[in-house]
Amino acid sequence: MDDKIAFVGAGPGNAKLITVLGKEKLEEADIVVYTGSLVNPEVLEYSKGKKIDSYGMTLEETTKVMVDALNEGKKVVRLHSGDPSLYGSIIEQMEELKKYDIEVERVPGVSSVFAVASSLNTQLTLNGVSDSLIITRPAGKTLGEDKIPALSRHGETMAIFLGTQKIEQIMEKLECPSDTPVAVIYHASWDDEQVIYGNVETIAQKVKKAGIQRSAMIIIGGVVDPKNYRRSHLYGVHQPPL
Repeated sequence: MDDKIAFVGAGPGNAKLITVLGKEKLEEADIVVYTGSLVNPEVLEYSKGKKIDSYGMTLEETTKVMVDALNEGKKVVRLHSGDPSLYGSIIEQMEELKKYDIEVERVPGVSSVFAVASSLNTQLTLNGVSDSLIITRPAGKTLGEDKIPALSRHGETMAIFLGTQKIEQIMEKLECPSDTPVAVIYHASWDDEQVIYGNVETIAQKVKKAGIQRSAMIIIGGVVDPKNYRRSHLYGVHQPPL
């Protein structure tokens, strides 16, 4: 019996953007418990095993399904969108599995934040524009108060997860110039990907007009429309041989 459950990052959406190891785990799996509509159905086609959508299931219910399958000698994959380390709620799942003396094997995935950079054809850090990437989310059911106002004062690239439904409130919270570039990317890397450009003042109305309410990421900062950047030192001068 395989005594570990594989927690696999499915990647941002495009079925080819899962890692080689992640694909192998799916191919070997007898049962795949996946995170609902966040996972592209095409990724699930890599597995011939039973698929269970965990949407609406409690932590205890999801755990029982995986534990029972493992005890039956089956290979189990818990499939998360993107990379499970970002808003994946995996620590609480792992803690629950410890009660049954079950270990977890982690398989990283390509985060949607990197698919977004590809969709925008930009860099998330750019010399002379932004040296840092801030990843955050707005307040909601599981977060009483966010730090978006304070974080926006740094003038660095911001990637906001889980915020499309609250984009008006988010834009109002920002403490940066109203003409700061903003992009909203729906289903980055999926076949139905959609990119909307604007700025702090205009983006909320554009997103509302497009009817986008979920499954999108908000990118704020000069990297959305890169201008006045500096060439990197790596390509700016001749380098001595390694």
